[in-house]
Amino acid sequence: MISFDQNSSKPIYEQIYEQFVKLISNKVLKTDEQLPSVRDLASSVRINPNTIQRAYKLLESKNYIYSVPGKGNFVSKAENLISAELERAENQFVRSIKEMKILGVTDERVMDLTQMTLKGVDSDA
Repeated sequence: MISFDQNSSKPIYEQIYEQFVKLISNKVLKTDEQLPSVRDLASSVRINPNTIQRAYKLLESKNYIYSVPGKGNFVSKAENLISAELERAENQFVRSIKEMKILGVTDERVMDLTQMTLKGVDSDA
């Protein structure tokens, strides 16, 4: 379910966070579904429980999950949250392209950068 790349420059907790966001946004994990306990997940992927706890805290701070004391962590109703995050990312993408155009970057270079980035993202998946 969850894996990570030890050789990545990205911290493990961020890799775990991103994988849970992907699972939630793709509806693999459903609203109110319980996540594995910190201890169980840490044991199954063989990393420090503090790393899992840090990823869960980040997920909770971004409202992807909620915690029920004594019960565990559960998936929040994320549809509206995901739409807002997607809109924010799209706006950031458009601002970046506008900035590149102001700096004189050609359309061809923008397309090349976009394709290189997409290939890099696909290889991370």
